[in-house]
Amino acid sequence: MKWGVITALLAGIVAAVYLVWSIGFDAVFGAVARAGFGGLAILCVYALLVFVSLAFSWHFLLPPAHRRPVRELYIARLVRDSIAEISPFSPVGGMVAAARLMILKGMTASYAAASVAADATTEAMAQVVFLAFGLGWGFTQFQHLQGAGPLTEAMIAVLLLAVPGIALLIFLQKKGAGFAEKIAARFFPQVREGVSFRAAIEDLYDSPGRLAASAALHLLAWIGAGGGTWIAFRLVGGQISLPNAIALEALLCTIRSIAAFVPAAIGVQEAGYAMLAPLFGLPAEMGLAVSLLKRAREIVLGVPALLYWQGFESRKALEASNV
Repeated sequence: MKWGVITALLAGIVAAVYLVWSIGFDAVFGAVARAGFGGLAILCVYALLVFVSLAFSWHFLLPPAHRRPVRELYIARLVRDSIAEISPFSPVGGMVAAARLMILKGMTASYAAASVAADATTEAMAQVVFLAFGLGWGFTQFQHLQGAGPLTEAMIAVLLLAVPGIALLIFLQKKGAGFAEKIAARFFPQVREGVSFRAAIEDLYDSPGRLAASAALHLLAWIGAGGGTWIAFRLVGGQISLPNAIALEALLCTIRSIAAFVPAAIGVQEAGYAMLAPLFGLPAEMGLAVSLLKRAREIVLGVPALLYWQGFESRKALEASNV
């Protein structure tokens, strides 16, 4: 692990601890205690339902001839997010693990690598729409509050930069497929066999219908994440409307995207919820409690997913050594 990543991780942990200390341990953990294990279980079950939309978004992005069972894509997506959320690796590490898992399950290596990249792109497309809603709705809620102006301006800047950024990402994936194939081959030697990475990328992006379906299902998942935030606030005693919760989650996701270099957004997520909650009429300690409750959910779901991934990788390696 690079020193920069370690530094960012440690800084995030310090920031998270400082937030809890400055707001008040009793207030924060009292709110978390109100949710209890039953509330955590509700959040976990709800999150697993949202993953259904993520699995189908990947499924419909793939050409019919290269699709795998949705349950396999579901598990791979769960592994991808678990690595990004509870490990010190970047989201790219989760994408690599998801592609490797699908290759081990029989997907063509080129389509596994290319589809993970394309799926991340359609997810970013949906996030732009999600952010636009969050900004539009949120602005009507806190435009009269002092201190909200700089935040709004920053979010608008991100939104304006996101659209050309996604267009550039697609352009580089298509035009720079040769370079991308060399990088992919470092992680997946099988990419050099059969269909080329370039052909797979072009096939994925040459179907507007599949791209639109994938983006629409990702948007549904983003909205579902907002629903999870609404449930979490209700569990800790916060009174917030569903549209406000969705808008808050949209703004929080944008903050996390800006600080993508911080592993698992440690500290960033906590500061984001503590800062955004008062803008929607909720105390900062409730925002921080929601963040901690979501961290617990990520651990409960993520640890089994990572154990499954490691076990499957080990079993396949053992089978290969015995051939």
